[in-house]
Amino acid sequence: MTILVTGATGTVGRLIVDELARNGHQVRALTRDPAKADLPEGVEVVAGDLAEPGSLTAAFDGVEAVHLINFAGDDYAPLKTGEQLVELAAKAGVRKVTVLGGRADGPLEQALAASELEWTLLEPVEFMSNTLQWWAQTIKAEGVIREPFGGRLSAVVHERDIAAVAATVLTSDGHAGKTYTLTGPRAITTTEKVRILSEAVGQEIRFVELSEDEARAKWLADGMGAETIEFLIGALGDTPEVGYTVVPTVEQVTGRAPRSFAQWATEHAVAFKR
Repeated sequence: MTILVTGATGTVGRLIVDELARNGHQVRALTRDPAKADLPEGVEVVAGDLAEPGSLTAAFDGVEAVHLINFAGDDYAPLKTGEQLVELAAKAGVRKVTVLGGRADGPLEQALAASELEWTLLEPVEFMSNTLQWWAQTIKAEGVIREPFGGRLSAVVHERDIAAVAATVLTSDGHAGKTYTLTGPRAITTTEKVRILSEAVGQEIRFVELSEDEARAKWLADGMGAETIEFLIGALGDTPEVGYTVVPTVEQVTGRAPRSFAQWATEHAVAFKR
């Protein structure tokens, strides 16, 4: 069985490729720039763009299962070609589809729901790897994190656990038509994350809690748009219940307990060392 992984050089896509290849599956990896893919030996790397379905005919040829992302390009804009992608998959003989992100009302999700494909939506509440994007540079430079809402809870999930769930769903039965919320083993606060990182790095990391107005000013100075800033204030200041409620999905699907943030921090400690 050939499994197509789109977004194959992304944070999760690359790990799905690794997981499938390590377990002996035939993997075809889709990327816009194969020359920069740097994927494991034996993985077939093909060029294509989900925003341009005409570029994907060869990529879908002979594929029985496919992992999709529901955005196109580097700006994470919602994918508008969902209907064409589903038609292409069905025509190619694809049976199983996983979608990372899961916008229930998006074009891709709507097209899958109306199809005869066996689809599964994967909805991580928050990637542990977001910590690299948001904090690594500041911690390396100053040893300080300045953010609002220090007591905010989040059931962050390890990106390798997201990949393990996707790989399991793509290679086993019983997951069709399901939406899987994915979390880590426990919800932790922002201040706990800082403490855990400090222990993993072996260096003190201070946390300075900002007021909402101070956070707005900081993010504006960082070049963030006003709309994004207000989204963050709302999302971080009033996190929906699903964002901090731990669920057992990772273990139920993979048979293995999810990794903790402490494990993630130890694995990535070098990225935060000053």
